Amino acid sequence: MTTIADRLEPEVLPEYVPSTVLDGAAREEAMRMMARLAEHVRNKTTDQAEGNFEEPVENYADEELFRAEVETLFKRIPLPLALSCELPAKNSYKALQAVGVPVVITRDATGEVHALLNVCRHRGALICGEGLGSGRALTCPYHAWSYGMDGELKALYGESTFGEFDKSTRSLVQLPCVEVAGLIFVCLTPGLEMDIDSWLGEFKPVVEALKLDQVHHFSTRMMPGPNWKVVIEGYLEGYHFASLHTNTVFKTNLSNTAIFDGFGPHERVAFALRTLEANLNEGKDVADLDPSANVGSIIWLFPGMSFAGGWRERMTCSLVLPTTKVGESMTEQRVLTRSPVTEENREELEVFRDFFYDVTYEEDYITGFGVQTGVGNLGGTTQIYGRNEPGVQYVHQTINRLMKENHEEGLALPREAS
Repeated sequence: MTTIADRLEPEVLPEYVPSTVLDGAAREEAMRMMARLAEHVRNKTTDQAEGNFEEPVENYADEELFRAEVETLFKRIPLPLALSCELPAKNSYKALQAVGVPVVITRDATGEVHALLNVCRHRGALICGEGLGSGRALTCPYHAWSYGMDGELKALYGESTFGEFDKSTRSLVQLPCVEVAGLIFVCLTPGLEMDIDSWLGEFKPVVEALKLDQVHHFSTRMMPGPNWKVVIEGYLEGYHFASLHTNTVFKTNLSNTAIFDGFGPHERVAFALRTLEANLNEGKDVADLDPSANVGSIIWLFPGMSFAGGWRERMTCSLVLPTTKVGESMTEQRVLTRSPVTEENREELEVFRDFFYDVTYEEDYITGFGVQTGVGNLGGTTQIYGRNEPGVQYVHQTINRLMKENHEEGLALPREAS
């Protein structure tokens, strides 16, 4: 099979374009991060956890545990299902499937954001096809029942012949929703209180520093994958760069050279770019360098949103969600840019988009499908995460902790290594 590495020449690798997004306290923090990475580059080291960590392989393939994860995590915590830039105008919407739940997120005529079940209250048909759109109403294609962008039932075809009923009882089902820091969070359980400030906690300034409310949406592509935990591991360590991404990511990033910070359920992992190594070899002072040109940051919102390169001019934003099957996931990979999309920069953005999609799918995800097959044949054993993989250790420890803290009778719990 021809791979992305076979098709690429070095000169067509996408350029990491710096930006001036970092300022104030965010820039000071980025400078400290770069100094930490510089020490690792000089010493050929990396941030490490206190010890190794093991996870039973059954936790990747057990169907009862998977159903418990969906109910305990994905249907009860705030999920960042959209970015503000995907609904930039009034009367716009985004429709998607989130762990089997059809959701439509709208921005109404006043600019207010709503999240609704994308299910007609007449006969249960899906109202909007998946993707982005606009309009003054949401109209069901089955019998033309029409809803306002706030979900209120406004009109129905042949109303005089249908019979009388209270239309206020047939509005679309509302989901808890809040817009903050350029992200739109949704809870998939109607009526459940959502405290976004508590959920983000000390991670909120890290997200705000990305200035997502100022970015532009260029593209979205969907990417099928294996179990969601297999997928997210690849975003949270650079140990695999030299072996799996030899002719792609490894050409711009050092392998096994990273720093890690945890923030409640969320985390930040940052990799040393080769530009940092080159600048240090030339004797340059770290204090004179630009973090956006020397650090590859991953801002990770639990349970599955990654911002890669968020300090730069262009970034990828990936949202990993389970499907309804334990061995499947779907990733929504977006490309965002700090400058408006024009005919002049469109070709470069297309190269950037294609490169990161192909690398992620053909290298990371294809390998992940193999992992999913592998763990299905290794019952009774464990995966082992090294001290040099603190981000992967942290996310599994967070999953297991939240599953226990929010456990409900009748739902499975993660197995523990003996």
